[in-house]
Amino acid sequence: MDWSELVSYWPLIAGLVATGAVSGVAAGLLGIGGGAIIVPVLSNALLWIGYDADVTMHVAVGTSLAIIIPTGLMSALAHKRRGALDMRIFRLWAPFILVGTLIGGLMAGLYSGDVLRIVFAVMAFVIAANIVTGFQTRLMGHLDGSSLTHRVCAFLVGYISALMGIGGGSLSVPTQVAFGASMHRAVGTSAALGVVIAVSGTVGFIVSGWNGEGLPPLSLGYVNFPALVLVAVLAAAFAPLGAALAHRLDQKTLKNVFAVFLVLVGLNMLWKVVAG
Repeated sequence: MDWSELVSYWPLIAGLVATGAVSGVAAGLLGIGGGAIIVPVLSNALLWIGYDADVTMHVAVGTSLAIIIPTGLMSALAHKRRGALDMRIFRLWAPFILVGTLIGGLMAGLYSGDVLRIVFAVMAFVIAANIVTGFQTRLMGHLDGSSLTHRVCAFLVGYISALMGIGGGSLSVPTQVAFGASMHRAVGTSAALGVVIAVSGTVGFIVSGWNGEGLPPLSLGYVNFPALVLVAVLAAAFAPLGAALAHRLDQKTLKNVFAVFLVLVGLNMLWKVVAG
């Protein structure tokens, strides 16, 4: 690789550095694995340097899930030390989240990049609307105590999270709150569940992308190792900072900012589908 080729990668490297720091803080702050930030940034960065639009979304989602493993682990440990990890909910959800995520990861290879973008965009809008209006609590609050409902929700959270490349916090936190959990315990438990989602989903994306064509260098299936290492190291380092901030800052303001961010990301994803 000559100097001109190396220089062409600097926008990608700079974007990944910023993504790692921001996603790490977001993981601890909001109980999310950072995928809502990692996926659009990494997808756009790969498009910017010339990779095919269909491949970039799969690589962004698969790599995001792999990155969430250390991020979610650091965040979960930080919340556990603060007594915000509900082991009863974790044991109830974990097996079904694992199965749902693995199936979603294995099926991802059957979907085009545009399908994944549409799934991401639609769910981003739904999550944003729920953050602002809290409609999920009104719809599901009366189901608290139903083990079957918990398990079905866990499976769906796992499946959708795999297709979006997220740690599931944006889905599992409001679901747990609707079922009566406090916000802090929901965030802490979600961080631990995000590790299960990330491990299972990563395996699925490695397998489904094993014979993929046009992948970036040093990729294993749909997981790209340079992006994985760079973002994961920074995200894991910044996750404890986010966890500390979560116990100090105004959550309502943070939620509204995150909702606006999700809407903008969703619109960006839909624009890429329409613009081709």
